[in-house]
Amino acid sequence: MTEKMHRREFVRTSAAGLAFWGQSPTMPTMPTMPTMPTMPTMPTMIVPRSVKPVVVSDDSGFRYKNGGRECCVEKAFSRIVEGADVLDALVSGVNIVENDPEESGVGYGGLPNEDGIVQLDSACMHGPTKRAGGVAALEGVRTPSLVAKAVLEQTDHHLLVGKGAQDFARRMGFTIENDLNTEKSRRLWLEWKRRVDPEHYLDPKKRAEAGLRAGLDMVREGLIDTNHFWGTIHCNAVTPKGDIAAVTSTSGLSFKISGRAGDSPILGAGLYVDNEVGAAGSTGRGEANLYNLSSFFIVEELRRGRHPKDAGLEALRRVRANTVEKRLLNSRGEPAFNLRFFITNKKGEYAGVAMYAAEELTYAVCTENGARSLPLEGLITGAPTD
Repeated sequence: MTEKMHRREFVRTSAAGLAFWGQSPTMPTMPTMPTMPTMPTMPTMIVPRSVKPVVVSDDSGFRYKNGGRECCVEKAFSRIVEGADVLDALVSGVNIVENDPEESGVGYGGLPNEDGIVQLDSACMHGPTKRAGGVAALEGVRTPSLVAKAVLEQTDHHLLVGKGAQDFARRMGFTIENDLNTEKSRRLWLEWKRRVDPEHYLDPKKRAEAGLRAGLDMVREGLIDTNHFWGTIHCNAVTPKGDIAAVTSTSGLSFKISGRAGDSPILGAGLYVDNEVGAAGSTGRGEANLYNLSSFFIVEELRRGRHPKDAGLEALRRVRANTVEKRLLNSRGEPAFNLRFFITNKKGEYAGVAMYAAEELTYAVCTENGARSLPLEGLITGAPTD
């Protein structure tokens, strides 16, 4: 055999086959019969003892270490091979990025909303127990992924929001800080406010367009990293036992309307897990992902036997086809935004795909060979902007 078979499965299937001939499993030979009956067709039962563990995330899971020696995917992978629960391992990795002030799209120092307040979203799903938890518009806690995990463990709910999420975090013993801005995030917010000119209110449509345009101008000028403007971390993994989980955490769209929640804390959009199939999660334009519930769609494509890369590209085609508003299209008639998916299946196969392999070019993977950065597979050539 090229693959190992569990002893109990081998004995059970062997015994079943011998019982068909009326023998006990210990009899050494088959009886000689004049006419041999047709052997019934039985499936080959080869049950692998384990899969090779893997941790997959967006590029921030490789770039940021918060002054330590390990990045997110390394930390999560090391805990998995030590035997930790898959969700505990992932959250410990994501916490590195949430606490790193240099990553201004996630956690502490994440770019704030229009009022200068850092509001954080996060969700997690635990495949083995089929449970999930999430928080949205949470203020004052650097590690919203830990609060999302507490929602999973301590409540009968999937999502807590705003002041209620903060009150819950306080009751669970989390430290509530008055302000999660860093000097850098506050400086960038003040620059954005200066450009928008808040003392002269335009009509709602023009004001929203002016705010987005000012933010994107700051990206083009190099004041804000494009990954931070839409900043999110997603991380998922499969263990040697085949257990799967996922975590997503973000400060959301930079300078967003107060109270806005994107796809990150929403099951089926920002992430989705089925322990018998695989996991998927996203970064990029949350509204496009929400409209299509792409993470759920990807996992269902995995269930049909598609490879993670093919499942992710099919989800992007669906988003592309459903993007019809002119304001969301560039001069080529293509989506004027980026969206990325990070996918793992039950076999430990993985992929990172994007609407455009532009701006953020890579994603992070950690296996037994260590952590590395791999190129994203783009659906459309070029970049979202003209």
